[in-house]
Amino acid sequence: MKQERLRALGALILTAMVSSFTAMPGTAQSKPLPGKLAGVVRDAAATPQMGASVELIPEAVGLTVLHGFLTNTQGVFRGDKLVPGLYTIRVTLAGFLPTLEQHVRVSSNVTTVVRIELESMFASLDQLRRMPANSTANADDWKWVLRSASTMRPVLEWVDGGTLSATTIDADSSKPHPPRVRMEFTDGARRPVSASTIASSPATAVAYDQKLGGTGRVILAGQMSYDNDTPAGGIATVWLPTGTLGAGPHTALVLREAKLGPVGPVFRGVRLDQGGALMLGDHTVLRYGGEYVLVGLGAAASSLRPRAELNYRISDDWSTALLFASMPAGPGPLEASDALPGGALAAALNELDAFPALLWRQGRPVLQSGWHEEIAAERRIGTRSKLQMAGFHDDNRHVAVFGRGNDLPTTDYFLDNFSNGFAYDGGSSSSWGTRVAFREKLDGDMELNALYSFGGALAPSDNTDGLLRDMLRTVPRHSLGAGISAKVPRLGTRVLTGYKWVSGVTVSRVDGYGESLFQMEPYLHLMVRQPLPKFALGRWEAIADCNNLLAQGYVSTGSRDGHVVLVPAFRTFRGGLSVQF
Repeated sequence: MKQERLRALGALILTAMVSSFTAMPGTAQSKPLPGKLAGVVRDAAATPQMGASVELIPEAVGLTVLHGFLTNTQGVFRGDKLVPGLYTIRVTLAGFLPTLEQHVRVSSNVTTVVRIELESMFASLDQLRRMPANSTANADDWKWVLRSASTMRPVLEWVDGGTLSATTIDADSSKPHPPRVRMEFTDGARRPVSASTIASSPATAVAYDQKLGGTGRVILAGQMSYDNDTPAGGIATVWLPTGTLGAGPHTALVLREAKLGPVGPVFRGVRLDQGGALMLGDHTVLRYGGEYVLVGLGAAASSLRPRAELNYRISDDWSTALLFASMPAGPGPLEASDALPGGALAAALNELDAFPALLWRQGRPVLQSGWHEEIAAERRIGTRSKLQMAGFHDDNRHVAVFGRGNDLPTTDYFLDNFSNGFAYDGGSSSSWGTRVAFREKLDGDMELNALYSFGGALAPSDNTDGLLRDMLRTVPRHSLGAGISAKVPRLGTRVLTGYKWVSGVTVSRVDGYGESLFQMEPYLHLMVRQPLPKFALGRWEAIADCNNLLAQGYVSTGSRDGHVVLVPAFRTFRGGLSVQF
């Protein structure tokens, strides 16, 4: 009996050992095999760039391991044993603008190949080589650093005659990179008839970008106007744990205060914005976020505004997206920073004006609000073109309607103390629509956008006996727009201009989300950025933003409150100077 028990115990132990050994290979096989990444870095003339710093940032939540590479003499870099998933590639090289390549997929047991083009800060390298020998330019303007070790830095320097010389500089004597600063000296309001904006008067705005820790960054932005009768200002703080917008989480806190007229009330507002991205599998990315808005103007009004986008990549050319956002729709300044001149610094400044419109209804403040749902498909055509097709539904609860008028009741009309303009709650509106958009990058720094939208918008009826919102009806409208952004050679002037046509009378926007996504303002708009000759520290440029230059779309109507002119898009001008260090 004892021997049988020993045999049973031995058999049990042997079975457990065999099971454990057979399970180990299966576990190892269940883990995904690592992937590889290879790429080449070139300039606009297709010249390989040696010594470029390539940083690989994982976009998946929970992965914090960063990978750094340097390009060789052929501009090539290579990374092995990478965890499969989506990555953001950040390339920096002195003399060139930083470049981001987002959502680069590294697949298991496959080598992903990327090609990255850097944009030079100078007109061309040939102009530097043709500079006269007796030029008074600082020699540091002709150098770029190639890191090969943590303690030594070989430096290549262009000298007259097109030859290269090499020296070695100790790392302890090198100065750390200073934080980036952007300053704007402007006159004019971004959004007229908005309680969160400032008067159309001179103002100064400053954004400060400071790196914290290994990859984290914090951006501080502030703005202040010089109007003694109606002072206004704001402060914004943006925290980027991964150091890159769009590839990781971000948190923004905005405080805004503005006095509405010499003897008017004081507007105070707070915005807390949180967003990020989460990778679900190998083909799906979830971008999520939301903001909480609290404003006060005698009484308080608040709003919780979530947003989410689920993007599924079918193939290298096809992708689909399911989107849900709060109205007013459109990606916020932080999500749209790649399309803004000035990047993250400009996005932080735009956060100060990202409050929803404040309206007045029955003597109490309300915020413009609603929901936007959309399903879209995008097709990549070649290497420079994209075609997007989308169907969407807008369900507005408080539509912001703007206009001009006199002697209007203050219980329903939020009057602008700087003009005879007003903001009005147009009530609810619900409509379905569709959009077709085409984007193509032409030769050089030129990009073409074309946008067709069909959707609902508010338009006045013939009934003038009731309230203004009772005479507004949701009507279907077609809209067609085209825009172009370009950089003028040699002069360096950046121009963004376009025109959007609407098929009939409207007092609200047709496809507001598409307008924001493709930077397509109603009617004729023009934005100019002109670099100025260097006369002080930093890079100076003159700026001019003009909207609805021809003053189109104004609708004259009346209600029992009086005669008003409704304006779907104000004619505005905002100009001044900006400098970035």
